[in-house]
Amino acid sequence: MTATRVPRRASIRRAIPALVAASALLAGCTSGGGDDAGNAAQTGAAPAAPTDAAPATTPPPPPPPKGQDDPALKDFYAQQLAWNPCEDDPETEEKDEAEFQCATLRVPLDYANPAARSIDVAVMRYQAAASEGRIGTLLVNPGGPGGSGKEWLQFAYKRFDGAMHERFDVIGFDPRGVGDSTTIECLDDKTRDQRNADDGPDPKDRAASNAYAEEQSKAFAAACQAKSGELLPHVGTRNVARDMDVLRGVVGDDELHYLGYSYGTYLGSLYLEEFPDKAGRLVLDAAVDPAEDPLEKSVNQQIGFEQAFTRFAEDCAGRAGCPLGRDADKAALVGVDFLDGLRTNPLPTNQRGRELTSSLGWSGMISLLYGDAERWKWLRDAFGYAMRQGDGSALLFYADNYNGRGENGEYDGSMDALSAIRCADGAAEAPSPERVQQVLDKLRKEAPLFSRDTVAEDFDGPGCEFWPYKTPEKPHTIKAPADSPVVVIGTTGDPATPYAASERLAQGLENATLLTLEGEGHAAYGKGNACIDEAVNKYFLDGTLPPAGTRCVQ
Repeated sequence: MTATRVPRRASIRRAIPALVAASALLAGCTSGGGDDAGNAAQTGAAPAAPTDAAPATTPPPPPPPKGQDDPALKDFYAQQLAWNPCEDDPETEEKDEAEFQCATLRVPLDYANPAARSIDVAVMRYQAAASEGRIGTLLVNPGGPGGSGKEWLQFAYKRFDGAMHERFDVIGFDPRGVGDSTTIECLDDKTRDQRNADDGPDPKDRAASNAYAEEQSKAFAAACQAKSGELLPHVGTRNVARDMDVLRGVVGDDELHYLGYSYGTYLGSLYLEEFPDKAGRLVLDAAVDPAEDPLEKSVNQQIGFEQAFTRFAEDCAGRAGCPLGRDADKAALVGVDFLDGLRTNPLPTNQRGRELTSSLGWSGMISLLYGDAERWKWLRDAFGYAMRQGDGSALLFYADNYNGRGENGEYDGSMDALSAIRCADGAAEAPSPERVQQVLDKLRKEAPLFSRDTVAEDFDGPGCEFWPYKTPEKPHTIKAPADSPVVVIGTTGDPATPYAASERLAQGLENATLLTLEGEGHAAYGKGNACIDEAVNKYFLDGTLPPAGTRCVQ
């Protein structure tokens, strides 16, 4: 499971404006209150006589109770989880799932009306090895949005071997709308296969491309509304943060200890905002800046991936047998031209009835850029099979993994959840013509290959404006509580969440320490870098923050 996702290359023209459209939902909204000053001026009432007396003041009402203090949520916080050995997963061989414990948490569908309906959140626990010295529970979110915490824990549990496993119960959970929880359902597997493989019209045909994008967006929104309409307004990340607090209370912890990767850093930030008095030790790895608008976030991610691909291509060119050639200045262009050429010349694969299209080829390539430089060998091999042997099987395999498609052809629903959660979370002002030009200039300068088909008209393309739910969320800065310092981790070569976002998040939180990994790939903790792992473990185990300015080398 990847920690976060970016659009397929064939859709990159439409991907950025789609995020803009999501942010534009509220651009034309007003409070509906009208101009109070103007209304008062037209009443004809005489002005009040001046007075030296201080105006009477009324203290503001206290904020409404939330979380554990809200009487309407008492039953949710008082529930007892029925832990049982988890069912065996035939896809995992290293560990018997019965060694994990699984349970189902009940949470309100709508926190504004908790008595109306409850939904399920699936949780998995890797229980602490020792009872003596146990600190509590560590909740983990692997990213996405749409990532399964249960699935992640099945494969990543070894990251906590040693003192972390001895002193923490580690819990992975499927957020609302995801995986084994009450889930978002939109497209069937056949339709998802078609959409993932479809390259759409020639990007030079602007009218056909825009019409195609609008049709796809409308069809997807209608499918989600038909199958999951009641759930859509309530799958936003703020509600997931509230679910986490219910889980914290149910397992009996006074404070939340939390590890969030990628999108999970945004979830952790919202938890800090919602429940500052319950925040324990939080580590936010591969940060998303909550103050960054969706347009800027998408643009920076696109630049990050082009830069990562360029570094890969240059490294490849320095090796004998590189399928992109030996000219480091041209290798990236050779790769991009090949992937774009799959639009008219798709490759056969070892899966009957499936070809490697341009859309799938780009997805497979992007998938491998999430890893560190050691994964570059896999990408070289995949390009080699495709470009020299005419076999698209390897890139198709990585594309399927990226898109959540199993070997049996069934999808895990993560892409449906990703779109639904992003539309529930995204809101910002619609870009002005000047802003659009700024973005285009930035893309053409810093991501000329990945954005070479992008034009200004693309920023009017469809996105969440056909979504049946309009979100009130807007980008904003979040600050950490003074008594709960946070560790933020950033990797200098991270393509999906560029390092600058980790710098901005740490600065915005104010009470945060930035821990830096100089290297490639997405996220850092638990991937074998002793410097990073030791610093994070020490913070979780005894609260010791890494020294300011700590930089680790891959």
